[in-house]
Amino acid sequence: MTVGRSRCAHDPRVVSASPSESLLVFSDVHLGSDIQDETVNKARRSRSVDRDLVRLLAHYRSQKPPADRWRIVIAGDFIDFIGMTVVPEAGAIHEDLTEEERDHGVGNSSEHARLKLARVAERHADVFAELAAFVADGHALSLVHGNHDIEFHWDAVKNDFRAFLLEHALGSALGTPPPRGAIERDAFLARIEFNPWFFYRDGVAYIEHGHQYDPFCATEHIMAPLSPLDPRRVARGFCDTLLRFVVRTTRGMKEHGHETGGLGHYLAFGAQLGFQGMVKLGIAFAKAVAEMFRLRRAHLSDAAKALRAEHDVLVARLAGATRLGVERLRALLSLQTPPITRTVPGIMRGVLLDRLAVALVAMLTLGVLALLGVFHSSHGLSAFATWAAAGVVIAWISLHVYFSRQRTIDPAEQMVERAAHLAKLFPAAFVVMGHTHIPVAVPAGAATYINVGSWAEEEDADRAADGEHSSALAYRAARTHLVIHVRNERPEAQFCTWEEDGPQLRVLPGSPPDA
Repeated sequence: MTVGRSRCAHDPRVVSASPSESLLVFSDVHLGSDIQDETVNKARRSRSVDRDLVRLLAHYRSQKPPADRWRIVIAGDFIDFIGMTVVPEAGAIHEDLTEEERDHGVGNSSEHARLKLARVAERHADVFAELAAFVADGHALSLVHGNHDIEFHWDAVKNDFRAFLLEHALGSALGTPPPRGAIERDAFLARIEFNPWFFYRDGVAYIEHGHQYDPFCATEHIMAPLSPLDPRRVARGFCDTLLRFVVRTTRGMKEHGHETGGLGHYLAFGAQLGFQGMVKLGIAFAKAVAEMFRLRRAHLSDAAKALRAEHDVLVARLAGATRLGVERLRALLSLQTPPITRTVPGIMRGVLLDRLAVALVAMLTLGVLALLGVFHSSHGLSAFATWAAAGVVIAWISLHVYFSRQRTIDPAEQMVERAAHLAKLFPAAFVVMGHTHIPVAVPAGAATYINVGSWAEEEDADRAADGEHSSALAYRAARTHLVIHVRNERPEAQFCTWEEDGPQLRVLPGSPPDA
C-alpha cells in the first residue's frame, strides 16, 4: 500500500463514493479487560494504551478532514464485556443470578452488561471524555459489535453508553466545561450509532469485526445473538466459556497464545501447577466441556428455532432499512462459519478431546499387547504383538497429525479468503476487519483487505510492581488505525501506527504497491 516510514501517504482507489465523511477506523481496544474482582488470574492492562488512544483521538479531532466531518468506526471489541470478572454488590443486580454467575461473576444479560459498562466508564473516563469531545465537535461515531462486546445488542446498554458520552460532553462527569460551545443533546446522541453486523459505505469501505469467520468465536445468529436456554442473556460461545470456566480461574494461564498450543503443551502446563493445581484445572476443564455440550443441545431446541425465525425477520428488516436487499444479506450469511459448539466433533476437536481419546485408546492397546507378549511367549504371538504395536503407534501418529490439522485456531487465512467474496457482494475499495489483533494489508480481489490490529496489551506481570518500569510489556499492541478520505470520488487510505510523535506509516509484508 505504501512504503517507507515517513508520515502517512495516500493510497487512492478509483471508486465513486459520497465525500461527506472521512473515516477513522480502529479495533480491539478491549476497555475493561483488567477489571477482575476476586479472580485468581488477573490481567494487568497497560496504562499507556489509554494515553495513546486519547492522543490519537485528539490529534485527528484537531485535523479538519476534506469531507464535512470525521466518522470514527470502531470495528468491534471496544469494550471487553466477556473479559471482565465483576462480582455484584448487594442490591446492584436485581434479577436472579445463575450458579455459574455466582462462581465466575455476572454474565451478559442487559442488567449485567450495564453494570460492567458503568465500571468501564469509570475506569477509562479519559477515553470516554475524548470520544465525547470528538462527537461534540460535530463528528460521528459508529461501533461495530465484536464477540467481546456483543452485549451492545441490548438497547439499555447502548443508551447507557450514549449517556456516559453525553455526560462528558456536558461537563458533568468530570466537572469540566463542555469542549466547545453549547451541546445540542438530540443531535449529539444521533451522531452515535451501533452496527450489530457491519458498517458499509458504497464503493469505499466494508467493515466488520471478523469473528463470524472464526468458529471458536462465531455467534449463531448475528442479528439475534440470544441464548435459547435463556433469552434474557446473550448466547455464550466456546471462547467465552473457556475464559470464564478455565482461564480466569487458573493461575498463570493467558487468554492469548493458544494458536500453537497442543496437547503436550497443556499437559506440561498442568504439571507445573502441582497435583492440587492440576486437579483443580481438570475439574474446571470438565465443567467447561459439560457447559459446551449443554450449549450444543440448546442449538437443537425449539427455542433455537424461534430465535432463527426472529433472526430472519431482523435480517429482512435490515435489508429494507439499508436497501441492500435480502438476497445480498443471505449471501453474506452464507460466508459465515458455524460456531464450533454446534457439533460434538467440533467440541471434541476444540478442546483436544479427540487427540486425548486417541492417546488413551492407543496406550491401553499397547498395554494389552505388551501383556500378551509377556504371558504368551510363543514366537507367533510375540511377532503378532510386535507388529500390532507398530501398527498402533503408526495409527496413533497418523490420527494425531490428522486431528492437529483439523484444529485451526487462527482464523486469519479464512478472513483474507472471505474478504475477496465480501468485496464482490459489497463493492468497496477496502474490506476492513479486526479480531485477530495482527495488522495486515493484502490484495483481496478488486479490493484491499486490511486488518486494523489492536490496542489491547498487558503489562508484564513480573515487572508490574517496579514503579517507573511498570510499563515494560510482554506484548506491545500494534496501535494501528486506518484513515480513509474521499477526494474527487477517489477513496484514499492511510494505514498508520500511532507513535509518540504521532501517526506513522505502517509497512507490512505483502502490502499492495503504491497506486
